Amino acid sequence: MDASYMLNLDANILLGIVNEKLRLECDSLEDLALTFGFEERSLARRLESIGYHYDVISNQFKAF
Repeated sequence: MDASYMLNLDANILLGIVNEKLRLECDSLEDLALTFGFEERSLARRLESIGYHYDVISNQFKAF
């Protein structure tokens, strides 16, 4: 799955995919961004638009 496809998904679907990847495959948001080839800030902005922020301790996007 490439970055442009992922970032154009419905934000709620993107949230589920991203949190699954963070839980099972990637150790950090930086690792996720490098793996899929997008900017961390682009993803964070997209998920902030639906009320989620990245929590470093749990390595997941969580609701504000």
